[in-house]
Amino acid sequence: MRRIAIYPGSFDPVTNGHLDIVQRGSQLFDHLIVAVSKNPHKSAYFSLQERTAFLQSALRKRQGISIETFSGLLADYVRQKKACAVIRGLRAVSDFEYEFQMALMNRRQHRDFETVFLMPDEKYTYLSSSLVREISRLGGRMKGLVPPTVETALKRRGLFTSSRN
Repeated sequence: MRRIAIYPGSFDPVTNGHLDIVQRGSQLFDHLIVAVSKNPHKSAYFSLQERTAFLQSALRKRQGISIETFSGLLADYVRQKKACAVIRGLRAVSDFEYEFQMALMNRRQHRDFETVFLMPDEKYTYLSSSLVREISRLGGRMKGLVPPTVETALKRRGLFTSSRN
């Protein structure tokens, strides 16, 4: 029986910290589904198709990983995919309280999976999608924060205005 895990998120945009968690999670499970969430109540910076394409580009050479989209309750999606675990990244203590609450609510919805918390490499502990968007808007240095396709997309939108690399 294959052990399937799901790494859900908005990935708006995907960062190298996300990719670090994908790498760590893929070593623990037989198959990892990176699940890009569709949330009609949240205004996304990049479209669902763009976010999915960024992940596909960054992960195309990795075995045992697939990229999908989902909407609705995560617990329902986990049940549908017959996953045994959900992976969540923890960068700092401030992430823990929110993630802990979500894990307990998911357990209440569906008891047959566990939430596994993974810490990224310390060089990514400060990194978030919202911080990347802000640094991009202000023309800051993006090298090493995001995959090349994301950096290119930020430049194309005119959001990455600095000549600093």
